[in-house]
Amino acid sequence: MKSGDIVLALLPQADGHAKLRPTLVLCQLPPFDDILVCGISSQLRQRVPDFDDLIDLNDPDFARTGLAAPSIVRLGFLATVPQSIIKGRIGVLAPPRVALLRQRLAERLAEAQGQ
Repeated sequence: MKSGDIVLALLPQADGHAKLRPTLVLCQLPPFDDILVCGISSQLRQRVPDFDDLIDLNDPDFARTGLAAPSIVRLGFLATVPQSIIKGRIGVLAPPRVALLRQRLAERLAEAQGQ
């Protein structure tokens, strides 16, 4: 598993249940090699402008994502998961897009530190 992989993982939902969802691998975390992921949703209305990333059918890398429909990478939907709940890789997101998402997340975290 590497940064940029789009995988299926059981993620906790607001109702307390877990649901198999597409997720973006951001990085592997020490000491147990858990994976920091963010959820991917086809609920486009949930998109946070200038934070989340829209993956559209017209994007040159859409076919490589393995997604079935236009979706958003939701940086506000983070989870740290053990590798054991990842059910498989379905695709990959282009490295420049992953770098942009990681930068946005880092900037948001830095802003929060100053509050």
